[in-house]
Amino acid sequence: MSRLRQISMQYMPFADAASETLPMGQLLRLSLFQVSVGMASVMLLGTLNRVMIVELSVPAMIVAVMIALPVLIAPFRALLGFRSDTHRSAIGWKRVPYIWFGSLWQFGGLAVMPFALLVLGGDVVHQIPFAGEVLAGLAFVMTGLGMHMTQTAGLALAADRATDETRPRVVALLYVMFLVGMGISAVIIGALLTDYTSLRLIRVVQGAAVVGIALNLLALWKQEQVRPMSREERAAPRPRFGDAWADFVSGGRAGRLLVCVFVGTMAFNMQDVLLEPYGGEILGLSVSSTTLLTAMWAIGALGGFALAGRQLVRGSNAYRLAGLGVLAGVLAFSVVIFAAPMNSSAMFFAGAGLIGFGGGLFAVATLTAAMTMPAQGAAGRGLALGAWGAAQATAAGISIALGGGLSDWIGALAMSGALGEGLMTPSAGYSFVYHTEIALLFVTLVVLGPLVRTLPQSSSNLHPSESARLGLADFPT
Repeated sequence: MSRLRQISMQYMPFADAASETLPMGQLLRLSLFQVSVGMASVMLLGTLNRVMIVELSVPAMIVAVMIALPVLIAPFRALLGFRSDTHRSAIGWKRVPYIWFGSLWQFGGLAVMPFALLVLGGDVVHQIPFAGEVLAGLAFVMTGLGMHMTQTAGLALAADRATDETRPRVVALLYVMFLVGMGISAVIIGALLTDYTSLRLIRVVQGAAVVGIALNLLALWKQEQVRPMSREERAAPRPRFGDAWADFVSGGRAGRLLVCVFVGTMAFNMQDVLLEPYGGEILGLSVSSTTLLTAMWAIGALGGFALAGRQLVRGSNAYRLAGLGVLAGVLAFSVVIFAAPMNSSAMFFAGAGLIGFGGGLFAVATLTAAMTMPAQGAAGRGLALGAWGAAQATAAGISIALGGGLSDWIGALAMSGALGEGLMTPSAGYSFVYHTEIALLFVTLVVLGPLVRTLPQSSSNLHPSESARLGLADFPT
């Protein structure tokens, strides 16, 4: 048994993440909330946007706005995490209330989602103007808010329970479980929607709502210890966030780095609402086939992170790795563009995997640079994560909405003949967005260049020591 235990500790992934304060059984159970959030992400960013555009014939602009709503809530994750850090309750709970109410918001949003989409698509006759748009928007906002609350407080709870030695590996396991949840959910949901009907859509989405809240309840059970607080402790003033933010933005390269993150994220995310509809409308793929694109993207993202983690541990420069991710993105979108004239599903799936690879590599590398940037005054590691996450999430939301709008506008112009006979194809609008993303990636390289040129004067800030190196644990999902 001793030999078997040694072998398991050496070869099993994350076997060394357990500790006396957080045994492996409780850790694996806690990680189920990430599976729930990953499943909801697949529903919002993958399955439902294709169903709305292809099956329900909803304009891509409206779909893009709906998909962007939950992403635009993401900048408030820093506030949610800060509130859970400083939450005051008589029994001492900090994270449980936020995870619980986040689960309720996620459940409620998915529960009403299919009915709102059917109203939006015109399957339900009504006399109320914009009823479908309003109902669908509320459903997406509810689901997105629940996902962000659950994930932010859940990761904080895991970090609270882990020891200093195991905390990086614990949060790393949680992030991998998020991607695993996305991959498995994409396969299952795709199989269930092979033969699409409105009734089956209702069953699948509401089934995901029930499974999600069940996983969150199971993950949450007896995870946070009760620490009663006195009235004086509950009445104590909370720390201020404004002073720390002012310190951070005054720190040298921070502004350029955040611009780089913003533009690069826009470049990688404009296609989020279009990739599956592109496969369905242009290449004729089924709902189940296009849902597998999310799994391909997740596999690519894991590959990008694995490469980034390996190179960063060896002391590679974060900004150069970010540039490599941008170049991978240029190749990825080129492959996706040529998939239409070549009528190649294999090229399309390969392009989706490369998008995940380039985006993951870029995200990890820029986060490394933010983490190792010199801090001033009250600015610290948590604030750097918050600033990076806010720039990324805001850019993602704007780019998703912009991508849908551009696709509709250019597609309509092309089919009307205004752009010439050669562009009168259904793929013209999609292709324009993909070319725009390639242009934005080159803009990202321009913004990134001066940061790379500052290496001789500040290389020590970009190559963290053994104790401060960024690992998978530091990546905020």
